[in-house]
Amino acid sequence: MRIVIAGGHGQIALRLERLLAARGDEAVGVIRNPQQGEDLREAGAEPVVLDLESASVEETAEVLRGADAVVFAAGAGPNSGSARKDTVDRGAAVLFADAAERAGVRRYVVVSSMGADPDNRGEEVFDIYQRAKGEADAYVRSRRSLDWTILRPGMLTNDAGTGQIQLAVSTGRGPVPRDDVAAVLVELLDTPATAGLTLELISGNKPVTVAVKDIAGN
Repeated sequence: MRIVIAGGHGQIALRLERLLAARGDEAVGVIRNPQQGEDLREAGAEPVVLDLESASVEETAEVLRGADAVVFAAGAGPNSGSARKDTVDRGAAVLFADAAERAGVRRYVVVSSMGADPDNRGEEVFDIYQRAKGEADAYVRSRRSLDWTILRPGMLTNDAGTGQIQLAVSTGRGPVPRDDVAAVLVELLDTPATAGLTLELISGNKPVTVAVKDIAGN
């Protein structure tokens, strides 16, 4: 499969790219900073330089044409202000969805955030982030031509992955290693029956493959 990943230099994206490359898939990482390209190549991915805060739908669609699926894993980052929460966490996700539609790519997987809520009216930066993520999720869910899955991980850690997770419409709060988030993304890409689901993810006691198959069968 050819998978195009927005936010290709992010911590989850790099892990995902390594997993995809290791099994022979073609991973393409969209990055803003060309200096990050070598890191993607080392992960086995093809870097494509494109600023999703300023690119047009057509420019983005050109990158996506021929892909089997896209993954939106971009984020403004923890040290960014409220303006970039809107332009990246909301705006870039909307742009990527529109571009996927334009390019004829149906499978669209989003890395969102537990607690994302378009109705969050708080004015702290984290509230604005959760609102931006929620608005992006709502937009993606409205696109009838996309086979979307929205993944909302709990508190992300850099602990080694265990391969044991809890995946459900509602899990309650908890931590999850980024390794395991990447592994779940691979399984979601392989499981079309998860389209149309918004899922929360934390560490648990069920193997990743089993957890995804179970949720797809419900």
